[in-house]
Amino acid sequence: MKLGIVGLPNVGKSTLFNSLTKAGAESANYPFCTIDPNVGVVPVPDFRLKLLTDLYHSEKTTPAVIEFVDIAGLVKGASKGEGLGNQFLSNIREVDAIVHVVRCFEDPNVIHVDGSVDPLRDIETINLELIFSDIEILDRRIAKNGRGAANNKALAKEVELLKSLKAHLEDGKLAKSFPCDDEDTRDFINTLNLLTWKPVIFAANVSEDDLADDGASNEYVNQVRGFAAENDSEVFVICAQIEQEIAELDDDEKKEFLEDLGLKESGLEKLIAASYRLLGLISYLTAGEKETRAWTIKVGTKAPQAAGKIHSDFERGFIKAEVVNYQDLLDCGSYSAAKEKGLVRIEGKEYVVKDGDVVLFRFNV
Repeated sequence: MKLGIVGLPNVGKSTLFNSLTKAGAESANYPFCTIDPNVGVVPVPDFRLKLLTDLYHSEKTTPAVIEFVDIAGLVKGASKGEGLGNQFLSNIREVDAIVHVVRCFEDPNVIHVDGSVDPLRDIETINLELIFSDIEILDRRIAKNGRGAANNKALAKEVELLKSLKAHLEDGKLAKSFPCDDEDTRDFINTLNLLTWKPVIFAANVSEDDLADDGASNEYVNQVRGFAAENDSEVFVICAQIEQEIAELDDDEKKEFLEDLGLKESGLEKLIAASYRLLGLISYLTAGEKETRAWTIKVGTKAPQAAGKIHSDFERGFIKAEVVNYQDLLDCGSYSAAKEKGLVRIEGKEYVVKDGDVVLFRFNV
């Protein structure tokens, strides 16, 4: 999974990126201190992996990973070359979802590029820049395909769709609200890699005081939640500054620190949960003496395609899957004990893999 982080300058974007990835992206109280896109790969926290590793005495534990891409803060006019953001928008065209960091805290010591804190205005500013960038993509595609459309019905149909989509964007609407019911149209729009077609997770960046009640008493956060609800987006509340402090601690200290703040999970864990919900993802597990590992798949993935995540030969030569729920396996204390109790199932090609399944694939190529 790959997530792109966007936001205005000085909203806590690079601070959040630093804390999530410990990658050390520069963050400072002035616009455009992030010039090159920063990329960081983060393991997905999954308590099940440690439990299974201990059960199997695995030599190696491999979690699922998320890749974060942080680009320069976008400002009004970025799509026309203002600031530095637009030249880096291409770096997030390949991401699965966009994390939009929105400032929801007052602090006279941290400059706001527009002079005041207003989350909805800030969201609109970023959305417009993403829309303008997408229109540029469509213009290029229309020009390219338009040349052959006169003698090619399929191309002519494509150009009509591109023009309709462009008109939709020119009305200030996001591509993801473009009305399209048939699968072919959706598949085609998918290939365009439009930024406003991608799912969005809003990171409402608050002060430490607003963390305990998850931003419930923060009017700015409520505005962001209202906007997200109307636009099929996820929201999580975070204090980027606190996340940076948490990032420096080991696991035990981190747990204690979160408890002191009255929190059950870190911002990274909130973001990952929101990402998995938004993108419809789950993890299945493989376990053994050599390695215990988590594999990320889409909800509804059948056994052969899940096997293909490990290796294409597994999918091609799929015979069956031996499946046991991780909790049943732990409760029984061993794979053979789970098998004796009839908790290990033999599943075929139509089996839909579930979150927390521990799977052993049988295949023959």
